[in-house]
Amino acid sequence: MKIYLVGGAVRDQLLGYPIKERDWVVVGATPERLIRQGYQQVGRDFPVFLHPTSREEYALARMERKEAPGYYGFSCDFNPHVRLEDDLARRDLTINAMAMDADGRLIDPYHGQADLKAKYLRHVSPAFVEDPVRVLRVARFAARYHHLGFKLADETRSLMQQMVQQGELEHLIAERVWQELYRSLEEKNPELFICTLRACGALRVILPELDRLFGVPSWRRYHPEVDTGVHTLMVLCKAVMLSDDPLVRFAALLHDLGKGRTPMQGWPAQHGHEELGLAAIEQLCQRLRVPQRYRQFALMVSRFHLTIHRLEELRADTIVTLLERVDAFRRPELFEKLLLTCEADFCGRGLQGEFPHLPWFFPASDTDVVVEDTSYHQAKTWRRLLAECNKIQANELVEQGLEGKAIKLELHKRRVNCVLNVRGNT
Repeated sequence: MKIYLVGGAVRDQLLGYPIKERDWVVVGATPERLIRQGYQQVGRDFPVFLHPTSREEYALARMERKEAPGYYGFSCDFNPHVRLEDDLARRDLTINAMAMDADGRLIDPYHGQADLKAKYLRHVSPAFVEDPVRVLRVARFAARYHHLGFKLADETRSLMQQMVQQGELEHLIAERVWQELYRSLEEKNPELFICTLRACGALRVILPELDRLFGVPSWRRYHPEVDTGVHTLMVLCKAVMLSDDPLVRFAALLHDLGKGRTPMQGWPAQHGHEELGLAAIEQLCQRLRVPQRYRQFALMVSRFHLTIHRLEELRADTIVTLLERVDAFRRPELFEKLLLTCEADFCGRGLQGEFPHLPWFFPASDTDVVVEDTSYHQAKTWRRLLAECNKIQANELVEQGLEGKAIKLELHKRRVNCVLNVRGNT
């Protein structure tokens, strides 16, 4: 029995990249032998075991045979005679098909180290087309390593396009799509996840609500980039700069879905897109089984982002009502995330020079339109208004003898007066 460190841990060690987890492959063993040694079996479809002390995952070397469409359409052979090279051959990319033995010796039958040096994301073998999840994984690796200069090999992109055309992605299960989307939002360049999927045609299958934004125009005086899909990618870029929270990044990605549902005859105006986006967000989140917290926050951002932007135009009563509707008084941390997402939206616009890696739909020399101001003063004002209104406590009203609904009405009234006073003093 021989044990090898494999996959991402080897790749990231060679890159000098932080290693999040370690996976191991065991060659020449059986499930019974590992169980006798104290390993705990956790794999359902093929034997994966937890180490008795480290709790890291150890999998028996295996070969796979495609027997049906989709993610689960494989049979596995994990007999003790399966070689390490056979196990590595079933992996997606060459940079993930390396192993290291106990002495630190690299086993690299598919030239992953060369692709690391050349900064290529390249498939291991034609068997790449057998697993639709690989399209998502490649897109996620593009998001992870873009800042290091990695690019997708042309032949791998062609295979991904082939998989889309053959309908293989229609067999993806919702949980895996959400898992890869979520993990991409944690990367340095999650916009590359979307760009990579769109380049091979996968975005219209996986996230059609997002794909339909590309080609939808906005007013140039507000959006020099014109295209709503490009704007969405810019907003995601800005969200990454402002927050490392996937919740903020997810809502930034979905904030303008309603623009894909506005009447074409009204373009480039997008009247009512905030409310139109709610159904699109519900549809996407239900299909992918997105956690409730993410769904609710994305809905909040879609519904209120324009109102947040238009702070200076709002009456004091409207300001207080919005703070109450978004639960800012009880959950100020969530309101702060809302402001960050709105700031990303406001600042996510401009010309090609600011976002050279994004797709573009007008000449780079078109510089006659300039965004006048990309600083988001509204956020500072919203924070101040909330802080001042928070000084008004409900317990004071209780001490004055108010009860039930009367407390709520008086609290609202005093908060409105507070807003008026703050505005009067600025």
